[in-house]
Amino acid sequence: MNIETLDLLREALPYIQRFKGHTFVVKFSGKVTEDKENLASLAEELALLHQVGIRVCVIHGGGKQLTELAQKLGVVQTVIEGRRVTDDDTLDLAKMIFRGKINTEILSELRGRGIEAVGLSGVDGGVIKAVRRPPKEVLNRETGVTESVDFGHVGDIVSVDTHLIELLLGGGYLPIISSLGADDTGKVFNINADTIAAEIAVSLKAEKLILLSDVNGIYLDPNDKATKLDKLTATEAVEMIETGKATGGMIPKLQSLVSLLERGVHSAHVISGSTRNALLSEVFTDEGTGTMLVR
Repeated sequence: MNIETLDLLREALPYIQRFKGHTFVVKFSGKVTEDKENLASLAEELALLHQVGIRVCVIHGGGKQLTELAQKLGVVQTVIEGRRVTDDDTLDLAKMIFRGKINTEILSELRGRGIEAVGLSGVDGGVIKAVRRPPKEVLNRETGVTESVDFGHVGDIVSVDTHLIELLLGGGYLPIISSLGADDTGKVFNINADTIAAEIAVSLKAEKLILLSDVNGIYLDPNDKATKLDKLTATEAVEMIETGKATGGMIPKLQSLVSLLERGVHSAHVISGSTRNALLSEVFTDEGTGTMLVR
């Protein structure tokens, strides 16, 4: 081990001391988990956070794997305005992929690093209480006609009960939660993983919500690497939306992150899910790696 590596440990020390006993909510997209080496590398980083006393809770989606399995089995998928219509067959596949395949793969990687992780979905312990999303009026861009779309078994979150998660975190376990929820009758819904991660982060009064994304931060111009924002306050983010600096898909992302900060989460981070050590570097170094939003 060279001397520079030891300097990195020194740089990490104040952060380790500061965050020990605090809660981080880490959200994976399905894409992050499908490359086995990438998942193994991430599991090591999560294990390190866990070992230094940070309470880590992981939320994951799995849209890409769900689409692939649906193609293999010939289950036609309908996606409108970026949102998946979840019919009976698709809900069955979502249960298999989210709670079964992906959840277990993450558990197995953490188990291999000596971490006691526990797999859940939002249905377990009544963590995510949801209702069926009502039909929405959506503009069909091809025909110019507004149509009413029923998204099927897609849920909107009504409330979050983190009692079970708190019990697990308090017992030294690392919860891995897949993006399903249910209503009071036990009907299961497919729910957006970003939304679940945000609501759980707020309910846990998390220190950080870390979104592992396809991109390594938020860019003013998605096509220009020089326009990446390292740090942003909630006020600056709102200004970007109001002045039109933020465009397209960046607007809803910023709006949801700002509302998160307003509701008590200390900081939100958007980092790359496929860059080795991105998570460690964001948490334990002065310069970080992605975009950090603070109050």
